[in-house]
Amino acid sequence: MQKFQFHPAVARWFEQTFGSPTEPQSRGWPEIQSGRHVLISAPTGSGKTLAAFLASLDVLFREGVAGELPDETQIVYVSPLKALSNDIRKNLQEPLAGIRELLQQEGHDVDVRAEVRTGDTTAAQRQALIKKPPHILVTTPESLYLLLTSDSGRQMLANVRTLIVDEIHAVVDDRRGAHLALSIERLAALTKSRKVSGLQRIGLSATQKPIEEVGRFLVGTLNVDQSGNPNCAIIDIGHRRELDIAIEIPKSPLEAVMSNEVWEEIYSRLAELIQEHRTTLVFVNTRRMAERATHHLSELLGADAVTSHHGSLSAKLRLDAEDRLKRGELKALVATASLELGIDIGAVNLVCQLGTTRSIATLLQRVGRAEHKLGGLPKGRIFPLSRDELVDRCPRPANCRCEFNRRLG
Repeated sequence: MQKFQFHPAVARWFEQTFGSPTEPQSRGWPEIQSGRHVLISAPTGSGKTLAAFLASLDVLFREGVAGELPDETQIVYVSPLKALSNDIRKNLQEPLAGIRELLQQEGHDVDVRAEVRTGDTTAAQRQALIKKPPHILVTTPESLYLLLTSDSGRQMLANVRTLIVDEIHAVVDDRRGAHLALSIERLAALTKSRKVSGLQRIGLSATQKPIEEVGRFLVGTLNVDQSGNPNCAIIDIGHRRELDIAIEIPKSPLEAVMSNEVWEEIYSRLAELIQEHRTTLVFVNTRRMAERATHHLSELLGADAVTSHHGSLSAKLRLDAEDRLKRGELKALVATASLELGIDIGAVNLVCQLGTTRSIATLLQRVGRAEHKLGGLPKGRIFPLSRDELVDRCPRPANCRCEFNRRLG
């Protein structure tokens, strides 16, 4: 840890907790500490988030030890999902508390605070954030935009020095990403008026090709040379994880429209798979389907064993579902895209997908929720719901043992 030049308390906490750094961390920390824009591309469970945060936390704790840590927001973390934002804030509490305890043993009491600002944040909580800004603000693209359009929000963000954009690949190619790109430039312009060095941008991405395109999105057009190369350090781990993926086909023939008989077979098979595993995450493509699948699985497995998670639920119900999943109290959680990104959702060891996804990348992202840890083997089962969906071949035919590939040869 010495070569990364971390404060002794920060280095000691990491060594006691994790032992040695992963490749994204060992390669990313020197680049982040140099002040450059950095894009880290690596598979799920490789420690990307801590790679981005620990170098930034080190600066905050050093300022605190020197007595130079004001009540101002210096780090903004942006995630595409409210669930991921809440998860990151909770996971930050462990290093913040652990490093603070080690510093207290040395006679220093440094209170680095992290808070969340999303659409679920109440009016009273928003006012509290304005009155006493956290050192680390965890938010979503939409909430960042709202902060940048208000006087109080701009005042809170004026001293930000580091922007971390997590799961950047999920927004790089759509209108939501274009909207976020404008907010990033507005934040950079706001902080540039206060800081000579400008805003450091750190992007975290799943494995993507071409990764340079994600880098250009992160740094913006003003930081791209004439050859189109982004002015940032790209840490591209670049290898794919081994996956255990198979397609589940019912005994009854699939038709253009699903019959009740086929639905019964699918729910019965789902229940079997759920019973065979400790915890299962079932992805569906619509909120209506989430409620419907939850209802049928609850009849087979028990009401307390299954629940749903989607954007139409209240914040209280969503957080309760996430907490129950992490505590191992659920056998299965039926979710839409609300849980497909990098949230630490506990000991999930099987992912099932009802229907096809809009892209192979989305499917692989969802399957990656299973065994979401370093060295884990993600396991996924795909349930096509019509003959048309059956045409969508398995994304990993060379490694797939599914009945569908055996039938087609």
